[in-house]
Amino acid sequence: MAAHRRPRFSVRPFSGPYGRTAATLALAGAATATGLEAPAHAEPQLTSAQVKAKVDKLYHEAEVATEKYNGAKEKAADASASLEKLRDEAVRRTARLNVSRNALGSIASAQYRAGGLDLAVQLALSSDPDAYLRGAAIAERAGFQQAQAVGRMRAQLGDLGRLHKKADRKADELGSRQADLATHKSTVKKKLADAEKLLARLTAAERARYAGSTGSADPRADRAQSRAGALPAPNGRAAAAIAYARGALGKPYVWGATGPDGFDCSGLTQAAWRAAGVSLPRTTYTQINAGRKIARSQLAPGDLVFFYSGISHVGLYVGGGQMIHAPRPGAGVRMAPIDQMPFAGATRPA
Repeated sequence: MAAHRRPRFSVRPFSGPYGRTAATLALAGAATATGLEAPAHAEPQLTSAQVKAKVDKLYHEAEVATEKYNGAKEKAADASASLEKLRDEAVRRTARLNVSRNALGSIASAQYRAGGLDLAVQLALSSDPDAYLRGAAIAERAGFQQAQAVGRMRAQLGDLGRLHKKADRKADELGSRQADLATHKSTVKKKLADAEKLLARLTAAERARYAGSTGSADPRADRAQSRAGALPAPNGRAAAAIAYARGALGKPYVWGATGPDGFDCSGLTQAAWRAAGVSLPRTTYTQINAGRKIARSQLAPGDLVFFYSGISHVGLYVGGGQMIHAPRPGAGVRMAPIDQMPFAGATRPA
């Protein structure tokens, strides 16, 4: 059967107007493919309101990440402290084991030196058989004590092995906590950097208005307002917590900080109640469970007020619908109305 061959076609270049059109299209396609002639896309122009909305969203996301960072930091510190205790205990048990080993080694050496003759021969050759028998009884008791010592040493070895395994697991946990810490820290920094870039688009006047949008920016006015509208605190501890928060007015927001020179939101409430002798956990989502839940209609000065569905922000209620809180970077500790953010719950620590 004859082989079928594909016909050969000769390709001739276009000429005339068709040639010019093809060349133009080819050059345009090449420019598009290489990106050499592609027009640059400018960033979209945003209104000041759109910039503020985006910045608010970034700051909220940064605060969520900050609280996760605070929680990871607390857990990493706990894991580190536990690991240190386990290592200290391992050192102590190793020292006790070495004492047991040395004592057992001394007994074994003495028996080896005295064990060259059969007991019956030693008795026959003894010039004082009665004394020898008494010595044999002592040796038997010593052998029993040696067996007990061996048993104790084996138990110590087992305990030490289990302790080392527990320490290894705790070291792995610490590594995981530290990785979480780094992740949340990176997230916070990126969100804050993005917010700063957006704020740079605003005029100085617009930035100033935005800075004051979360409440008064004047700590003296805040102190006067907090005293003028203050309700009596339900107890001395609540009064002490409020006094501390008033003293912090005007201090900067610093994410991850618990004072005395800067605070994040949960760091401020923790420090305020610590000054009143009450220990609160570190994060917003643990502080909300650190006391008796209070309805919004029953709020009293000193109560912790929480915001957003993820419980990502907290302030200290001072009465009259006002709270003292650390709102965000660029806005120091200040007074603000509690209806400024979506209310999520309240807790009374004392």
